[in-house]
Amino acid sequence: MDKHVKEAKKQMKKTVESIENDLKHIRTGRPSPALLDDIRVDYYGTPTQISQLAGISVVERSLMIKPWDKNVMKDVEKSILASNLGLNPINDGTNIRLNFPAPTGEEKKKLARRAHEITEGGKVSVRNIRRDILKEIKKEENEGNIPEDEAHKLEDKIQELTDEHVSEMDRLYKEKEEEIMEV
Repeated sequence: MDKHVKEAKKQMKKTVESIENDLKHIRTGRPSPALLDDIRVDYYGTPTQISQLAGISVVERSLMIKPWDKNVMKDVEKSILASNLGLNPINDGTNIRLNFPAPTGEEKKKLARRAHEITEGGKVSVRNIRRDILKEIKKEENEGNIPEDEAHKLEDKIQELTDEHVSEMDRLYKEKEEEIMEV
């Protein structure tokens, strides 16, 4: 496989993975432990993920957080309140419960729009990668390092990769939109 195709594939794959990760963090009415991945708790001076300090389980429309060290309960609670999730933790002394009310119709539309914006940003990134790689191929063709017919084959392969990755992001968006709207 040509170095240009390898590089394009690697960069486009990273972009799709990034979009997939960003979409996981969009809140729906259905709780997901992934929503807490970005929240850090000051655990004896070290910023630590909640999942490394506690067991997290999904119970009906709630996330149940059960810290292994009871001394960290208040810190977990503070970190959740300080996050932009808009959730109020309920501390019963043993567990912290995060309730996820079903989003209203307007909230669902906003969440779907946010998912769409993230996906469109990813598509732009993939197209920019395509543009940069095609520029490199053209430059090498003009310098005589790549024959014209080989350059055209590479351009076609890069376009094919672009189409694959854009359709993968469309698929991820559709799944997320369905998840948002079903609740």
